[in-house]
Parts: sequence; C-alpha cells; structure tokens
Amino acid sequence: MDTSDPKIQFNNLGQCNHCQGAIKMLNSGLFSYSSEQKEETLKRLVFRIKKERRKNYDCIIGLSGGVDSSFVALYVRQLGLTPLAVHLDNGWNSEIAVQNIENVCRNLDIDLYTYVLNWEEFKDLQLAFLRSSTPDSEIPSDHAIYSSMFRAAQKEKVRYVITGFNRTSESILPEAWSLGHYDWKYIKSVHKLFGSGKLSNFPHYAFIPFFYRWLFKSFVPGIKMINILDYLKYDKYKAKETITKELGWIDYGLKHYESNYTKIYQAYILPQKFGFDKRRAHFSSLICSGSITREQAIDELKLPLYDSDKLRIDLKYLCNKFEISLDEFNEIMKLAPRNFADYPSYANSLLFKLSSLPLRPLNKLLKLIRK
Repeated sequence: MDTSDPKIQFNNLGQCNHCQGAIKMLNSGLFSYSSEQKEETLKRLVFRIKKERRKNYDCIIGLSGGVDSSFVALYVRQLGLTPLAVHLDNGWNSEIAVQNIENVCRNLDIDLYTYVLNWEEFKDLQLAFLRSSTPDSEIPSDHAIYSSMFRAAQKEKVRYVITGFNRTSESILPEAWSLGHYDWKYIKSVHKLFGSGKLSNFPHYAFIPFFYRWLFKSFVPGIKMINILDYLKYDKYKAKETITKELGWIDYGLKHYESNYTKIYQAYILPQKFGFDKRRAHFSSLICSGSITREQAIDELKLPLYDSDKLRIDLKYLCNKFEISLDEFNEIMKLAPRNFADYPSYANSLLFKLSSLPLRPLNKLLKLIRK
C-alpha cells in the first residue's frame, strides 16, 4: 500500500493501518477456529440451508466467470447444495467470462438465470458516474449484482445468498478508492446530476438501517448472505488450478478482468486519473493471508498494467460502446477528481447516522438474538 490512500497511516515497523486491521481480523472470529471447529460450523450451516429449502433451490450463488464465483459453484456442489446461479449481464462480458460461465454450469449441472440490464439505461448511468469524476464507476454494477441475486432469492423463496467475497483475498480496500456500493441514494443522485432519463429498470435495494444489517447480516429482510469461502483455507492460486482442471475454467488475468469495462477502469482510468492501482490492495490482502510474499507482490507490481497497442484498441472499444468521441472521453479524464462525500447519499443523512449509533449496551442481547 502507498499514500495514494490519503488516510493511510504507518507504524514504526512500516505496517499500514489497513494491513494491521486485516491481520487482526484474520486472527479473530471464524478465522481463529481450528480446522475441526470450522468444519463442524460449516456442517451445521449446510444442514440448516438444506433443511430450509422450500422449492427448487436451497441457495443462490452469483456467477461472473471469475475465479472466486466459479470456485464457489464447485464448492457448494461438493457440499451437496442445490444452487441457482445468477449472472448479471451488464453488456461488458468478455468472451472468456461467457465461456467460463457455460463450462461451470454444464460441468456442475447448475441452473443459470441471467439478469440482462437495459443497456441504454445502464450506459447512461455509467457515463453519469464517469462525469461525476469519482473513483466509484464500478458501483452501479456491484449494486445491480447483489440486487439481482436478492430478487432471484425472493422469487424462488430461497433464504440464503452465497457470495464469492472472501477475507483471504479481499480484506483491504481504502474508502478513498471506492465507497457507496450499497447506497441507492448515492447512485440516484449521481444519475440525476449527470445522466438523463429515468432508472426505471435498474435493479436496486433501498436503505437498510445499520443495526438491521449488523443483526441479520443482510440487506434484504428474510435473506441471509454467506461468505462461504471464509469457512475454509481459501487459496486463490490453488483454486485456479482446481477449477481449470475440473471445470475447464480459463484464466483472464488480474482480479475482475472477466469484465471488459473493469479491466479498462482498473488498469487505466483509476491509475491515470486518481493515482489508484488496485493491485496494491489485492496483493496486500494476499500477503496478509499468507497466500503470497511481499517480494512476489512487488515483482508483480513492476509489470505494466497495459500494453500501449492494446490500450489504444480498448479505449476505442469503450468510446464506441458509450457512443462518445475519444476527445470527449479525454475531457472527462481531465475533470478534477471528486469523491463520495461530494454527493447526496444515505451515508450523509441524519437517518443513517442515527442508525449507526453505537449499540454497546445491547450487544449481548443482540448476539443472543442473532444466534
């Protein structure tokens, strides 16, 4: 990590606050359990998921064609669960991602539901975020991904949404680099200021008070989110080897590059406009979990994010898809950087602040209820 995060702090040993927090978290709670304790906890969880099955499926999984979601698909099948895979098609899928999704579902005999976004509406929303000049242009996709899974869960009467999010490889992400993923008011505000038309078809979920999210671990009443990979010793590199061998999975490069837009955004827009290289956070997470060494990460960071010829082709592709000129895109890149705090959001509202008040006097009671 480096000072591209304006709030970063380093101790006398040169360790940043993000890594200190990640290491502390990775040595507490579920991560402090022995392998036997984790196995028993997982066994009880799987039993409960199966027992509460109402219709065709006992859980919902997201499937992007990436390594984490593909491994989750394999793992839940190994656990004996019957998932419905939900994929969000936002118009930016790479050919590799599409092939991976097909291979995973075919080889594991998993039903797939694809939620296709209205492209004209979503294009307008993505352009609005680019023009807002914040580093949050991936937030609309992230918000829609979870919303589409929640909608599928409600439709299929499924109580459990199993995600590929895991603390082993995703324990670090500075708020200055991205914020507002769950904030529908923020998304609407940016679109109102910089977009046109209405977000009539865009999947979303509304404000859920902090205490509800803390208590029930969910953003939608009646649905529980589970980060299943936290229940095992997850090694992303070994996971790649496994799904390549068993599912015919194809590697697409760095984290989240299964999306053509994400690749351009993370490898060019973020570092060029904001000075953020998200590889630093990804590699730092892997270092803290013991998956790679610091020396390996530093060697990886020396590799260029983009080949110049490939960049020229990809920027032309992006501009054509957005129906803007390269000059217009370059003008957007020149806009002064702004951030989440510059726009209306739930997080800046009084209601959110009241819902986020410390609950220490109720902690013991809430923990009992949550069990």
